[in-house]
Amino acid sequence: MVRSGLRASGTIMLPGWRKRAGWLAALGLAFGTLCFSQTAEIPDQETTIRVDVRLVRILATVKDLAGNAIGTLGKEAFTVRDNGAVQTISVFEHQTEQPLNVAILIDNSGSTAKDLKYETESVTRFVKALFREGNPEDQAALYSFSLDTVLQQRFTRSVGAIERPLRNLRSDTGTSLYDAVLLASRDIQDRPGRRILVVVTDGGDTTSKSDFNRAVEAAQLADVVIYPILVVPIANDAGRNTGGENALTTFALRTGGRVFVPTLGAGMDRAFDDILKDLRTQYLLGFYPRDVPLTTNRFHTLEISAAPPGLRVLARNGYYGEVAQGSLPPPPGSSARIRVAPGDETLRLPKKVPPVPPARKPTKKGP
Repeated sequence: MVRSGLRASGTIMLPGWRKRAGWLAALGLAFGTLCFSQTAEIPDQETTIRVDVRLVRILATVKDLAGNAIGTLGKEAFTVRDNGAVQTISVFEHQTEQPLNVAILIDNSGSTAKDLKYETESVTRFVKALFREGNPEDQAALYSFSLDTVLQQRFTRSVGAIERPLRNLRSDTGTSLYDAVLLASRDIQDRPGRRILVVVTDGGDTTSKSDFNRAVEAAQLADVVIYPILVVPIANDAGRNTGGENALTTFALRTGGRVFVPTLGAGMDRAFDDILKDLRTQYLLGFYPRDVPLTTNRFHTLEISAAPPGLRVLARNGYYGEVAQGSLPPPPGSSARIRVAPGDETLRLPKKVPPVPPARKPTKKGP
C-alpha cells in the first residue's frame, strides 16, 4: 500500500518540493524543462556579461515513412532550431540509457466501467514488460482519475504493488483528465531520467478544476512525454467526445508522444508494445540556447529535423524560457516548482492507507 507525505484530502503540497527545489538551485542543476539560468555580474566600468548555462533537453523518436523506429542516427543527422535559430547540440545520447519514470494514468470514470477490466489487464502486462527489459532503474507509478485524481502507487519496480490497486479499481463519477495530467506532471518533475505519462482514457473531461492550457504547460515544464491511449466507447462520430480526443492528440504533439486508438484486448496490448519500442529507441538531445530571437512569449518554439529527408521526428514542440526585455513577468502559478494554490486541483491518496509503524527505539548498550 502507499505511504506518502501527501495529505489525504484537500489542497496539497507536493512532497519535498521546498527541499528539492532549494537543493537543485544550490547545485545549479542543468537538467530540467524549466532550464534554470544564472547571471554573472562582473564589476567592470562598462561591461556586464550575462552567462547563460541553461541546458534544454529534448527526447526524440525518429520514424521512417513506413512508421518504423530508426535508432541508428548520429548527432550530425539532427538539426535543432529555437525560435527559428539553429542551435549547437551539446548533449547527445543514442538510444538513451537514462532510466524511465513512467506514470500510468487510468480513467476510472463511469463511462469506462465496462472496459475497466480489459484496460487494467493490459496495463499489468505493460508494466511486466517494462520491468523485464531495459534499465534496471526503470520505475512506474499508478494514478486513477475520475472526479478526483488518486495516487494509487508511488514509483516502484514491483509489479505486484501496481497490480493490487489495479484489481481493486472501481468506476466513479466525473472525469478530471486535465487535473490528472497537471498533478502527475508536477509529481514527476523532479525525478532523474526520462519522464513519461501514459494516459488510458475515453477522452472526455467533465470535472477538472484546471483547464487544458494549464495542464499542457505543466507537462512542458516537467519535461514529460505523453502517450494517450484512447479507448473509444462509440464507433461513429455521433455521441463521441471529439473535443476531448483532440485535446489528447494535442497533448501528444506538444510533448513528443503519439496517440493510440486501439481496440480492447490484443489491440491495446499492441499499443503498449509500440510505446515500449518508442521508449527503447529514443534519442536525448541537449543544447544551450545561443542567439535566440526573444519575443514577449515565454514559450520558445522548437523545430527538430533529421536527415536524410523523409524521416519524421517526434519531439516536444517547445519549452518555457526567456522573454524579451521589458516584457511582463510570468503570471503567478506558472513556475514549475510551486505548491498547488488554495482552491486548486486536488490529488488525494486512496481511502485505506495503512498506518505508518512507529519508529523502533534504540536499545541501550551496557556500560
